[in-house]
Amino acid sequence: MSSPTEAQLVELARASLYPNYAQPPFVLVRGRGCDLWDASGRQYLDLCAGIAVSTLGHAHPRLVAAIAAQAGTLMHVSNYYYNEPNIRLAARLRELTGLARVLFCNSGTEAIEAMLKLARRHFYARGEQDRYRVVAFRNAFHGRTLGALAVTGQPKYRDGFGPLLGVTHVPFGDAEAVRAAMGPDVAAILVEPVQGEGGVVPAPTGFLAALRAIADAHGALLLGDEVQTGLGRTGAFLGFQREGVRPDAVALAKALGGGFPIGAMAASDALLEALPPGSHGSTFGGNPLASAAALAVLDVMEEERLVEGARTKGEHLALALSELAARHPTKVAATRGVGLLHAVALRPEIDAGRALAATRTEGVLLTLAGGALRLSPPLVVTTEQLDRGLAAIDRALATL
Repeated sequence: MSSPTEAQLVELARASLYPNYAQPPFVLVRGRGCDLWDASGRQYLDLCAGIAVSTLGHAHPRLVAAIAAQAGTLMHVSNYYYNEPNIRLAARLRELTGLARVLFCNSGTEAIEAMLKLARRHFYARGEQDRYRVVAFRNAFHGRTLGALAVTGQPKYRDGFGPLLGVTHVPFGDAEAVRAAMGPDVAAILVEPVQGEGGVVPAPTGFLAALRAIADAHGALLLGDEVQTGLGRTGAFLGFQREGVRPDAVALAKALGGGFPIGAMAASDALLEALPPGSHGSTFGGNPLASAAALAVLDVMEEERLVEGARTKGEHLALALSELAARHPTKVAATRGVGLLHAVALRPEIDAGRALAATRTEGVLLTLAGGALRLSPPLVVTTEQLDRGLAAIDRALATL
């Protein structure tokens, strides 16, 4: 029997998959480094990395070998028992985050849910049962489960799913608004160092430090959503570390497994007793296979100095994007970002979906975030590949 054509695969997908995604009509079948190929043999430069996930690009030999070796040894035992890769991964993350303990799950949303439960139960255990409110930010995105939706500051994601948890949303970057929102019922402030899905909006200088001071003054927790910004994306292992700020807990996922599903919450020693046995868990969280993948990612990141590379390549990218904006003043409103997480914000009259399609036509894969073209390439991307991608975006903008 012959293999189905790409058109037949697309037809089968549209007949079989739940239609909550708006996918273009091609099927990706293989990748190597920062390149991807579809079922028709067309090549694309991947500058989105599966939404900041594919840290080492595609089919990195070290990651492939680590997954294959672990799959042939031990894949799953559940959290009723220790497994060696997970113990070693937890120790590495303690060192890299500066936090004390790590709890594993399978995704960023799950890591956010763990932090929300951590905050609530921490105060419950201290006899402060009425302390449950969270201060979060407009335009934020924290995930799609009900708890994560509640703290997400974009109504379009929450529509139809209420009522949700008690959350107060304030303007991002406005420390005075945060102070005004605080009260004796506030358990935590939750913030992204860079609002990723909100359009790649970095926190203003000093804002994270101000949040740390506000949380301390009110006895509340500071929770960091590092799902998109963590693992070196901003030029530091954590986005918070760029500002010298340590939150009480952080959520990690996406890039941690380099494409293999894994999430984690790292928390301070002061929160050690907040989630006692039986209060939270995950069947697959911390499984040996995901842990081995994450260890391989961290090894390659260290050996190839990918965090430092994100910083230097990010500076190159920022300059090139500003030059791109100068060439298209009627189409580009601004460029912004940090490290290897940047965005091209389009003017309101420019159709962002059409712009995204034009970049695909030019052989480059990006994503949309807050109506902007988002670049979140693999950390192994080269400056030459970035330049090739920017030339394609330049051509795409010229067609609009």
